[in-house]
Amino acid sequence: MGIRVAAGRALAAAAFFATPLFAQQTRPVTITVDAGRITGTLPPVWRFFGADEPNYATMKDGRKLLLELGKLRPGGVYFRAHNLLNTGDGTPAFKWGSTNVYTETKDGKPIYDWTGVDRIIDTYLARGVRPYLQIGFMPEALSTAPPGTPYQHSWRPGFDYNAIISGWAYPPKDYDKWRELVYQWTRHNVERYGRAEVERWYFEVWNEANGAYWKASPEEFYKLHDYAVDGVRRALPTARVGGPDSAGAGGAFMDGFLRHVTSGTNYATGQTGTPTDFLAFHAKGQPSFVDGHVRMGIATQLKEVDRGFVKATALPALATKPVVIGESDPEGCAACPGPENAYRNGTMYSSYTAASFARIWELAERRHVNLEGVLSWSFEFENQPWFAGYRQLAS
Repeated sequence: MGIRVAAGRALAAAAFFATPLFAQQTRPVTITVDAGRITGTLPPVWRFFGADEPNYATMKDGRKLLLELGKLRPGGVYFRAHNLLNTGDGTPAFKWGSTNVYTETKDGKPIYDWTGVDRIIDTYLARGVRPYLQIGFMPEALSTAPPGTPYQHSWRPGFDYNAIISGWAYPPKDYDKWRELVYQWTRHNVERYGRAEVERWYFEVWNEANGAYWKASPEEFYKLHDYAVDGVRRALPTARVGGPDSAGAGGAFMDGFLRHVTSGTNYATGQTGTPTDFLAFHAKGQPSFVDGHVRMGIATQLKEVDRGFVKATALPALATKPVVIGESDPEGCAACPGPENAYRNGTMYSSYTAASFARIWELAERRHVNLEGVLSWSFEFENQPWFAGYRQLAS
């Protein structure tokens, strides 16, 4: 049975208008809701979260927030983070993290140390959260960065954003060593957490390789991807692998990737194509500061979502694969300051997220997309003031 709700003149004025001029122009509005009409199943695509900085997950407020997220759908919530293979001592910073999983002896033999990355994954699993495991970035000992290139960046809010790109963003010196690192990591995860557990994770390679995060050609990335996927599947043939988590819908880069994984020659195996269990791209909004107020940019995000959906369904071999929007949020840098980002400190963030999800569901239905996840790129930055714009999910 339909439910009829009438909103009177005073209520409409109070809810939607702020000046006497607007109040004089209001009129009664009637909204009819048919709560008995079923249009389909509402998939829990909201259960994905992520952030650049992996080490915050193990800190006091990070652990607390993960616990709250895990309780929303125990065992069904996933977390994605950058920098899981970075060289360093594990000290977090803005847009930086490290685990020191890979170093080498003086004669070039690999040394694997899973202590730091285990601590992160243990923290997830203990709180009902599973990894959406990003394979990246390049350990210092494997990086082909030119001599003199710094490895760890020192970016801070207010600095030029491109300053985050440093030695970790380059291809490996040896692709066999890269594959072996991924193989050993996956094998270790299976031994530590069990085959059935790791089969439920998502594995993807790198981040936004069509943008600043990758200092080489698209073809070189396809090679990096092939070798990493081969390493994962060698250790766990049933692992769920996909990608490429492009910046936006991915343009020509995504077109090339989709052709490569369906009909190209696999760089690691020589066979045709690359195992692909899901597809992933990113979509961001574009807030601006206009006349003393924040104006959100939901149209920008939704247009990118639609472009991504069109690409994901363009090739018959991939058209029914699950799709994850691997970063979905109002703007592109959760650590960046600016008056246009003041939305982070109040309910505008949650309102925007709810509004965007509703419309993303509609776009997925229109484009016949198998939408599996919409990942909120938001977490919290430890030891930051509550209303400095660095804790949008926690706020």
